[in-house]
Amino acid sequence: MGSEAGDWRGAADAQGGLITRGQLAEAGMARWSVAHRIASERWQLLSPTVIATTTGELSDEQRIWHAVLHAGDGAMAGGLTAATLAGLKNWRRDEITVLVPYRRGRPSPLPDVRFVRVRRPLRAVGSPPRCRIEPAILLFAAADRSERTAQGVLAAAVQQQLTSPENLLEWLDRLAPLRRTATLRRAIEDIEGGAQSLAEMDVRRMCRAFGLANPMRQVKRRDADGRIRYTDCEWRLPDGRTLVLEVDGGFHMEAEHWEDDLARQRALAATDRIIVRCTSRELRDEPEKMARDLMALGVPAAA
Repeated sequence: MGSEAGDWRGAADAQGGLITRGQLAEAGMARWSVAHRIASERWQLLSPTVIATTTGELSDEQRIWHAVLHAGDGAMAGGLTAATLAGLKNWRRDEITVLVPYRRGRPSPLPDVRFVRVRRPLRAVGSPPRCRIEPAILLFAAADRSERTAQGVLAAAVQQQLTSPENLLEWLDRLAPLRRTATLRRAIEDIEGGAQSLAEMDVRRMCRAFGLANPMRQVKRRDADGRIRYTDCEWRLPDGRTLVLEVDGGFHMEAEHWEDDLARQRALAATDRIIVRCTSRELRDEPEKMARDLMALGVPAAA
C-alpha cells in the first residue's frame, strides 16, 4: 500500500482514489496543500488518516479501501467481504470485515466496518488487499452464530468453483485451533461427498441418521421440451422406478418461482419417475418424518 516518492497520484489510483496522510507526506506534499484541497472540496477527509481524492459517494470498492487503509499496514479484507471480492455470489453484506494484525491493536471505529484482530500470519492477495477465500470463509464460519449459515457458505464457495473441499480441509488444519472445527470438518466432508448445497447436506445427514441409501445428486435429465435439467436427489427403487426428491428453499415460495417449479416438475415427470417435493425447513426440523415418508415410497435402506 506504499507509494513511490513524489508520485501520490499513482498511489491514489492504485487504491481506488484514496490515500493516507502518511503516503502524501512520503510523496513530498505539504500539509497546507492537503488542507487546501480538502477545504476547497476537491478532496474528502474520510477519517483522520485517510483522504479521498475523488468527490461524491464512495463506491463499494472505495469503502473497502477506506477500511483497510484506516486499519494500517498488514490489514486486509476478511470474512464475506474477502469472499465477495474473490467472486462469491449471493453472500454480500453491507458490513465490511477487515482483518488486522493483533500486534497493531484495534483501530478506531468506522461506521459499518468490523475490525477483527488476528494472530495468524495471513498473506494478502488482490486489490483491495484481501485474504484468500479459504481462510476468509472458514474464519467467518467459525465465528458466525448460525451453524447453518457457516455450512451454507462453505457449500456455496465449492459449488461456485472458488475452492475445493481438499483446500478447505487443508486450511482447516492450518488455522487450528478453530472454533467449531468438528462441525466444519463434517460439513466439508459432506460437500466432498457430492453435496452442493445446504439442502443436499441435510439430505445426506438424514440418510445417514435413519439408515437410508444415499441418493444420486444433481442428475442430468432432459425434460419433455428437450431442455437439460438437473434434479436435486434421486433414488433407484426396487421395482425399477426412480424417485426424485426436489427440495424447495425459501425463494421457491414466491409465486413466480413456485409456478416455474410446478412447470419444471411436469416437464420432468414420466411413467417410471415419481417426483416428490419438500421444503428445506422439513429437512432441517422434521428429518424423521421425511425419512419415514421416503421409506414408505420405497427408498431402500443403506447397503
